[in-house]
Amino acid sequence: MSPPLRLGIAGLGTVGVGVLKIVQAQSEVLAARAGRPIIVRAVSARTKSRDRGVDLSGFEWENDPVALAKRKDIDLFVELIGGEDGPAKAAVQAALAAGKNVVTANKAMLAIHGQELAQAAEKKGLSLRFEAAVAGGIPVIKALSEGLAGNAITRIMGVMNGTCNYILTRMETEGIDYETVFADAQALGYLESDPNLDVGGIDAAHKLALLSAIAFGTKVKFQGVELEGIQRITVTDIEQARDMGYRIKLLGVAQMTGRGLEQRMQPALVPADSPLGQLEGATNMVVVEGDSVGQIVLRGAGAGEGPTASAVVGDVIDIARGFNLPVFGQPADTLLDVQAAKASAPAAFYLRLALKDAPGAMAKITRALADAAVSIDRMRQYGHAGAAAAPVLIVTHKTTRSTLDYALDVIGDSGVSVEPPVAIRIEDV
Repeated sequence: MSPPLRLGIAGLGTVGVGVLKIVQAQSEVLAARAGRPIIVRAVSARTKSRDRGVDLSGFEWENDPVALAKRKDIDLFVELIGGEDGPAKAAVQAALAAGKNVVTANKAMLAIHGQELAQAAEKKGLSLRFEAAVAGGIPVIKALSEGLAGNAITRIMGVMNGTCNYILTRMETEGIDYETVFADAQALGYLESDPNLDVGGIDAAHKLALLSAIAFGTKVKFQGVELEGIQRITVTDIEQARDMGYRIKLLGVAQMTGRGLEQRMQPALVPADSPLGQLEGATNMVVVEGDSVGQIVLRGAGAGEGPTASAVVGDVIDIARGFNLPVFGQPADTLLDVQAAKASAPAAFYLRLALKDAPGAMAKITRALADAAVSIDRMRQYGHAGAAAAPVLIVTHKTTRSTLDYALDVIGDSGVSVEPPVAIRIEDV
């Protein structure tokens, strides 16, 4: 059997501890599958004294992850610190400079610096693998870069943030408002330290940008993602969607068009009987469409100790086997630098408006839509006795988002809307 593959693990939070548990508990299985033993030589974290529920006495300790990355007695650096810059990026750069292969779960770092790091790794013939960075335990990176490599990918869709799906699911099933479920999610530790990374869609947009790069052979374009979170979704929106046969999801969609790369991470209405519509709780789902294979649906745990650590160890085993692919599925120097494109395909939209209780307010709304050539499929106005605003719900026929935005700007300037309208795309899945 070949010599052991020696790991240095930086970051001993939930995922790092999960990796240690798998390596310790499954050592014989891992060695058999990898063709060589896999051992942890040294670790690094902010605090050495913290009780993590695993025995660290058999590992060397480094306070500085950069020092860990440079150690001569490790072959593979595992970065589980997180953060787009700072110690995580510095340690990965140091590892690559020292000739170490790298496995990371850091979606933010790769979404911002992926091109630079990929070029650094490939210049030295090193692996930089990141299965755990997208959709936890779902092997979507491997599916795109290996199993579906013979396809021209036409579209990627997905629910890629379990916290948002948990919030929306509870709002629907229990009829409770966003603020209440948000507070519960925070108390349960489901939210990032900066909650906007989750509910603002940023975390999921990082993942979408990485998938797009592999699927379409482009440089990572996180800045090109049209981004909108779930903060303005109400129970009313969810109930109305259900009445029409839809459910609301924070949905990522990416596709290459003649105008450039279209990427959006936004709330969307999806058919309730579709795979995406049936997704519950904190589960993730990625849907990949290829010219030869058709539609592939990948579903599973998108976060947590076991699923994410499983993805990390899968990458480790591939490196132990000597398997080395370009970081984004093709050489980084060949990735296209494409323009970002906004969605232009027509779709129906759900609108929620709050109008002043004043004569002619509704007429101004319908006139603004008609003048922009946005036709109304259905409309509902609710009673508002004693309230300052009249809630109005509209579903449009298919139109482009740019056309709708023009109408919404006119409505905003008309002075009849108490708050900015909520517009949610009805997605064809």
